[in-house]
Amino acid sequence: MTVTELVSYEDALAAYDPVMGLEVHVELGTKTKMFCGCSTALGAEPNTQTCPTCLGLPGSLPVVNATGVESAIKIGLALNCEIAEWCRFARKNYFYPDMPKNFQTSQYDEPIAYNGYLDVDVDGEVFRVEIERAHMEEDTGKSTHVGGATGRIHGAQHSLLDYNRAGIPLIEIVTKPIVGAGEKAPEVAKAYVTELRELIKSLGVSEARMEMGQMRCDVNLSLRPQGADKFGTRSETKNVNSLRSVERAVRFEIQRHAAVLGDGGTIIQETRHFHEEDGSTTSGRVKEEAEDYRYFPEPDLVPVAPSRAWVEELRGGLPELPRVRRNRLREEWGLSRHEMQSVLNAGAIDLITATIDEGAPADQARKWWMGELARRANEDGVELAALPITPAQVARVCALVKEGSLNDKLARQTIEGVLAGEGGPDEVVTKRGLKVVSDEGALGTAVDEAIAANAAIADKIRGGKVAAAGALVGAVMKATRGQADAARVRELILEKLGVEG
Repeated sequence: MTVTELVSYEDALAAYDPVMGLEVHVELGTKTKMFCGCSTALGAEPNTQTCPTCLGLPGSLPVVNATGVESAIKIGLALNCEIAEWCRFARKNYFYPDMPKNFQTSQYDEPIAYNGYLDVDVDGEVFRVEIERAHMEEDTGKSTHVGGATGRIHGAQHSLLDYNRAGIPLIEIVTKPIVGAGEKAPEVAKAYVTELRELIKSLGVSEARMEMGQMRCDVNLSLRPQGADKFGTRSETKNVNSLRSVERAVRFEIQRHAAVLGDGGTIIQETRHFHEEDGSTTSGRVKEEAEDYRYFPEPDLVPVAPSRAWVEELRGGLPELPRVRRNRLREEWGLSRHEMQSVLNAGAIDLITATIDEGAPADQARKWWMGELARRANEDGVELAALPITPAQVARVCALVKEGSLNDKLARQTIEGVLAGEGGPDEVVTKRGLKVVSDEGALGTAVDEAIAANAAIADKIRGGKVAAAGALVGAVMKATRGQADAARVRELILEKLGVEG
């Protein structure tokens, strides 16, 4: 199936109802691995952060990471889940080169957290995504396929294995089937993963950086004919690692499934690879059912039985969760839901908040981050937070504008200098000579010259056409290289021409 063979999205939705299931793997920010004391630090030489336990050598015994369990409980509580009074680990058996033990220590029918939900906003409509389970497990190693054109194992000349990542703690969060989203299914999927990422970050249990593999989403999708109750056969697009890609994967699979079914074909239950370059997916392998993994209880680990007192202590220590915080800030900042959604989409909430904490008015902080700085981030193709300017520096620009040292034009030039690495706002202002001309004598001279050079316009103003003053203001601003206070210039023009403002 190629991209050109897809049916249109509209035609697909006219005939079928999409059903989604999202499985999100979150890499926990613990210092050591889930079942041994090996470091989880990034950047080490391959296979230097391993031991007999995470390599699965005979005679080695695992021990559960207590911080990993605590993080799992925090995530479960934040997702409105029930926390198990007793649960245990299981062995999930399958062979893959980056599984050094030939099984993954995970949880099967007894997860640490279950039966929760997360509410998400899409175009002002709230969708409740129900959570089936959140369970603890360990990550695999990393395979690097050398040679070939795709970087995948097919066509590679050889493969390199790095087991530093094997055993790093993961939480897998599995939704119940998401139904009823209809044409908004791609947007709901993106909104859910976005909200989940913000929640995870707010808990401090992971940085959840998708581009670094710290958070990955498997997109399960099936279609059923409109009006039918029975779910169709699902596909699972593996390891989607950006918010935009989650949305694109859902949209593509809806169109692909509809094309196959419309031609009388059959959907195969399989895993699929997502391709960033064109948003398509291709077949991976036939998907196993749970029984194919031959789950059985992990004999080397004792059950986990968190006390109710500990669970309630963790519940009481949860931070203000993102949705609650956004609603509070939206009211404090006086924004509409649409405006707040734009701030969220831009990744600007924390930046604006930090700028306000540095003393900037809320409207000015939002204005610069969502205006000039968002434009620059878009041009450079980077996240807003990656720009080389701090909230404190933006707050200083706001302060210089408020005190009259800068106008908006000069403020933009100041920000440009900071982004160019010329120093902080005050240093850029000094180096570039950007301060507003506030000397009344110099301004008066510039106004006199503008009136003399534009006598006809001056006569119109004297005759009552006050709006014509804008032309003289422009002339003065040009003469002062934009460094005059336009409001004060207008006042001086009207005073000298004897006209009431």
